[in-house]
Amino acid sequence: MCQHTLVNHFLEQSAERLPGKTALVHNGQRLTFAEIDSRVAALASGLAELGVRRGDRVAVFMDNSVEAVLSLFAALKAGAAFLMINHTTKKDKLEYILNDCSAKVLLAQGIRAPLLDGLKCPALRAVIVSGTGPNGSERPFVDFEALLRSGARAADPNCIDLDLASIMYTSGSTGRPKGVMLSHLNMVSAARSITTYLQNTEYDVIMNVLPLSFDYGLYQVLMGFKMGATVVLEKSFAYPYQILDTMVREEVTGFPGVPSIFALLLRLKDIGSVDLHALRYITNTAAALPKSHIQKLRKLFPGVRIYSMYGLTECKRVSYLPPEELDRRPTSVGKGMPNEEVYVVNEQGERAAANEVGELVVRGANVMLGYWNLPEETARCLRPGRYPGERVFHTGDLFFMDEEGYLHFVARKDDIIKSGGEKVSPREIENILYAHDDVIEAAVVGVPDEILGQAIKAYVVPERGVALTEKDVLKYCAQRLESFMVPKQVEIRETLPKTATGKIDKKELKLEPAKEQAESIQTNL
Repeated sequence: MCQHTLVNHFLEQSAERLPGKTALVHNGQRLTFAEIDSRVAALASGLAELGVRRGDRVAVFMDNSVEAVLSLFAALKAGAAFLMINHTTKKDKLEYILNDCSAKVLLAQGIRAPLLDGLKCPALRAVIVSGTGPNGSERPFVDFEALLRSGARAADPNCIDLDLASIMYTSGSTGRPKGVMLSHLNMVSAARSITTYLQNTEYDVIMNVLPLSFDYGLYQVLMGFKMGATVVLEKSFAYPYQILDTMVREEVTGFPGVPSIFALLLRLKDIGSVDLHALRYITNTAAALPKSHIQKLRKLFPGVRIYSMYGLTECKRVSYLPPEELDRRPTSVGKGMPNEEVYVVNEQGERAAANEVGELVVRGANVMLGYWNLPEETARCLRPGRYPGERVFHTGDLFFMDEEGYLHFVARKDDIIKSGGEKVSPREIENILYAHDDVIEAAVVGVPDEILGQAIKAYVVPERGVALTEKDVLKYCAQRLESFMVPKQVEIRETLPKTATGKIDKKELKLEPAKEQAESIQTNL
């Protein structure tokens, strides 16, 4: 078995072992491992000629595409660390990220070139554009395709696994994104553990509709290339019937998703008639998959293994629930993945007893190096571990571990609703709402209230064609929840706002009352 020390070895060693095998399928293109490896080598040489050296940062500002995959592996092969920036990112935020990490090179698609013109990023040496770029630009653009045609081969930068491989920007507590620093060791360790419990092989065909700027989507490519599997890369799940047709045609064996994707999938007409005989497993993370959705997916795909998982960008993956445990503990996110230790600590910093709620702690080679340029935030979550000098990751998430060692998510510390002197977990109410036969999506947040401090508000999306009312939901909750947990407000909607990664955007929902109040004030002025 190949020993992958660096993330770029995933591609290089699969190209050596399986040169003619299809590695990537996208938008009518079918590229083998050898073809991708050759293009990556040429692009890496181009980056070196532009001054990229070991340890530099290279930004990839692209949607899901062949060019994005080539770019991230080329950055690694040149000895740099890559960062994937969501293609919908606005100019101010893009500038902030590029300046925060002092990116030396930015790779983007031509359609986004107007946004790049006039970027104020002193450290940026070059912008490489694929496709048609603008004319008369203030900044000279380098042609992506021209670099691919270069026959030059750069010298090996001789990286080691402690070197920085990637910076992944996530939402920060200050409102500014913070960069999660991941070494080659972090990423290789995470990929090895995940492919172990998913039992991935070179015969897998993985459908990825998740953005590569989302670590869950990125790792589908990394893990596929590690194993020599085929990755079918799509831009999104916006056209589900087309995705399903592709899954049938390509005989997809693995389908990673998030709750919003599975909610949409379950609403499709005639989904039961789609022949997905090759499908071996489904995975879910980003947010918990409701029990009702798990039951419907199992009925729809009786022979498919469903993995309910939990993870954070800071350590990629924390835990998974073995599919055979779904019936016994459907609300659990399982145990720590291979080569990782997880435990819960109480407010005194001691290991919590069984069923005692506390903060989840993760220990393993997959835990990040820290946050880029944020030593205080890094020190808050990376704290002393078992051995001198060791640091473990305090996640900020509240969990309890049952008598058999299975983890159960309670809430993010900052998501807990404090209502009338009671502490309420939104997840507990959401679980009840999802158990309703007519509810397809639900979200619970705290909204300002003069008497309670925070009032509980539930947003509910019913099944298509179902006339569910606020009164119906309140009555249903009152029969199943303690009185202080019953929502004070219920809003029925056709859809809920989503983040770029497909999660229900609770931040947006929390902001809505303030926006409505501001609009009301403006109207009355």
